[in-house]
Amino acid sequence: MLNMDFDRSVVIDTNAMAWEASPMPGVWRKPLAREAAEHGHTTSVVRYDPGSSFSPHSHPLGEEILVLEGTFADDHGEYPAGTYLRNPPGSTHSPRSDDGCVLLVKLDQFDPEDLDPVCIDTRSHPWLPGEERLEIMLLHDFGYESVVLQKWPAGARTRPHQHFGGEEIFVVSGMLCDEYGEYAAGTWMRLPHNSEHCPYAVDATVVWLKTGHLLP
Repeated sequence: MLNMDFDRSVVIDTNAMAWEASPMPGVWRKPLAREAAEHGHTTSVVRYDPGSSFSPHSHPLGEEILVLEGTFADDHGEYPAGTYLRNPPGSTHSPRSDDGCVLLVKLDQFDPEDLDPVCIDTRSHPWLPGEERLEIMLLHDFGYESVVLQKWPAGARTRPHQHFGGEEIFVVSGMLCDEYGEYAAGTWMRLPHNSEHCPYAVDATVVWLKTGHLLP
């Protein structure tokens, strides 16, 4: 197991990690949290070399993907950088990338009743005004779980706040900061239920943010 204690904070600069080979040639991974080697709860950054593919497989408890670079594809379509995908529990596909891509991937972490597929091109999806000059793009909402993109203008700072149900962050661009450190693009953070911090951004920053899914 890797980083499966959800009562502890985890901060990982994925840029500093080495790529690990997957069972399929040309598909590489940086594991961030993992229940078992090839199944169960998994969070990772995944790279497909140009022309690589993964064997057909199912998602017993769903698959969540944010395309960070390049173009990802499967038997249902092609998904350029900025696409957010949710493949619900029981879904199957045969993923590939003709030109290569990098993904944030979360496996087997859905509520069993969260069955709606999602495909959002965040390059054209609307932003909504949020607190403290932030802009918010809603990606998914089910039960206590909420998934958004946040756009932070330079100098934006939120009030100190507590994370009911925890918080998970991937810094897509720019740099997010708080009283504990600075987190450049490519940083993944998981903060437990009822943790607290006061984040801010010196420069323009975009983060992928999931909240409410880490209740004890």
